[in-house]
Amino acid sequence: MSPQVTIRPLTPADVEVFLELVDALADYEGLPRPDPEARKRLTADTLTNPPRIHVLLAELDGRPVGYAAYFWAYSTFLARPTLYLEDIFVLPEARGRGVGRALIRALARQALRHDCGRMEWLVLAWNRPAIAFYEGLGATQLADWLPYRLTAEELRRLAEETEDP
Repeated sequence: MSPQVTIRPLTPADVEVFLELVDALADYEGLPRPDPEARKRLTADTLTNPPRIHVLLAELDGRPVGYAAYFWAYSTFLARPTLYLEDIFVLPEARGRGVGRALIRALARQALRHDCGRMEWLVLAWNRPAIAFYEGLGATQLADWLPYRLTAEELRRLAEETEDP
């Protein structure tokens, strides 16, 4: 009998499982886990109406094994929304069983329901299995775009500037 993969929206009862999966992703990527304050914000942001970040939970034979967290961005050039995938994660022991593909398929359906012109995400350069997975889906790496980031400290510094450039 083949495994049963179910994808469904996060409910308030799922928050602790979701946070455990976020911790597992942090461990996998070698990043620090969210601290208690971040966990509170993450919980609030997933449960507020409307949510600041949407979460789909993946279950394999009724057991939570992965998630996808996404939000809406907008493309002025396409004049359409963009589904931005912040995280997608499947526990290592559940990989290769259709869970990741089911999550991506559910995200594609969400994007189409919301008339999105595209779906975008970032992948760590060292994560060859993820890159192979995405390329196997037909996703293309953007060659002409470089990611940039301002951290909270830099945002504060810029916001407090009193002179115009």
